[in-house]
Amino acid sequence: MAIEGDVGSGLIAIGAGLAVGLTGLGAGMAEKDVGAAAVGAITEDPTIFGKAMIFMVLPETIVIFGLVIAIMGIFVM
Repeated sequence: MAIEGDVGSGLIAIGAGLAVGLTGLGAGMAEKDVGAAAVGAITEDPTIFGKAMIFMVLPETIVIFGLVIAIMGIFVM
């Protein structure tokens, strides 16, 4: 039975999936804590809504880094 591709391309795909998946998991865990703190801070002072939203977006940049690594692994290798 012939198998398309080789072991190296399969390992690259697994690595790309792990890069995106684990960074997404880490960002979700971080955003849970930041979101709870942001909601508590906004209830005390509604004028800091913009600052709270910036802090909510910061953990998502980790996922962008994981996506960049996955794209580099797939297309550059």
